[in-house]
Amino acid sequence: MKIATFNINGINRRLGNLLAWLAQARPDVVCLQELKATDRQFPRSALAAAGYGAVFRGESAWNGVAILARGVDPILTRDALPGDPEDSQARYIEAAVNGLIVASLYAPNGNPQPGPKFDYKLAWGERLIGHAAELLETGLPVVLAGDYNIVPEARDIYQTTSYAKNALVQPQSRAQYRSLLEQGWSDALRKRHPEAVIYTFWDYMRNRWDRDAGLRLDHLLLSKQLAPKLTDAGVDKAVRGAEGASDHAPAWITLKD
Repeated sequence: MKIATFNINGINRRLGNLLAWLAQARPDVVCLQELKATDRQFPRSALAAAGYGAVFRGESAWNGVAILARGVDPILTRDALPGDPEDSQARYIEAAVNGLIVASLYAPNGNPQPGPKFDYKLAWGERLIGHAAELLETGLPVVLAGDYNIVPEARDIYQTTSYAKNALVQPQSRAQYRSLLEQGWSDALRKRHPEAVIYTFWDYMRNRWDRDAGLRLDHLLLSKQLAPKLTDAGVDKAVRGAEGASDHAPAWITLKD
């Protein structure tokens, strides 16, 4: 089974890019983030014509998450991260697909920091840590995939001082990511490529794509039951170089059946 995560940065604006990648890569499950579309605007018919069922939670202009599955309809299990009933942002969705629990998440950016946006980022991260622990306790095979908006380590960002005050690299953000790993989740890209330089995001500004000035923001975390089934992982970097591309590239894993 091939599972991917892709921050599409506007699903309708980049629908052609998405469909072309789906046809070429043929992932079995895709976690999408930053739809920037309401539920009514979600291109369900175009994706169905491409062979993918979908569950999604949209939001006008911002955020939005979805899970696609090739040849089947995902079974929605949750469309919000628990812990704050007042949080209306569309940042988390979870579904059962082919015997797995798959979550697509779009964590808050948190900038500027310090301030209320960073406080929300950290509060959201604590809620994710709590829910992740509950998922582990079920004993089910689970994938937590998405744009975590965290650069886990210094090697996950190009050499620069321009991000020194950015929320993505702050000690508190990185500590939350480590907390997930300490629970028992496995970072699939790092597990498969422990020494490699891996980026999944290249900002549109300052020629960063052409300079390969990237960051690793998109992660697939595997539960203890699932980690031994990992056979490969990578990033479809060329997708970022296509005309009209998202500023992210799809990251993916393959699992033994």
